[in-house]
Amino acid sequence: MIVFTGALLLVLGLASGVFLVLAPFSIGPAAPGVTTWILFPGLTIVGYILLAASARMAIISVASQLAGALLLLLAFAAAAALFAIGNALYQPTGDALGLWYVTGLGLVLGATGFAIGHASGNPAKTS
Repeated sequence: MIVFTGALLLVLGLASGVFLVLAPFSIGPAAPGVTTWILFPGLTIVGYILLAASARMAIISVASQLAGALLLLLAFAAAAALFAIGNALYQPTGDALGLWYVTGLGLVLGATGFAIGHASGNPAKTS
């Protein structure tokens, strides 16, 4: 049950990040509020911790790498959107600050997820 709850919270955290990325393009909620800004990293981290705390080592490795990949894809989407806005390829209808937020946190949390997945999948050998 804890694994399912952790996975669900992780998905909700990622969905909050998607809403922040889509907001400048007038897709999704009109203007994500403070709650969405807090839920993106909050639910992502809490969901991952719950998932990892109750899972086996093999599941932790796969879940960490999957979460890391999804967060890096989200960060890449936000960075691509910033590129399009910065080069006047698209005129945003909303504020682009959320894109910077998702890019920064997505890169940090995504890289951390990959590092944890790699470390938990390949324990260090002692000689």
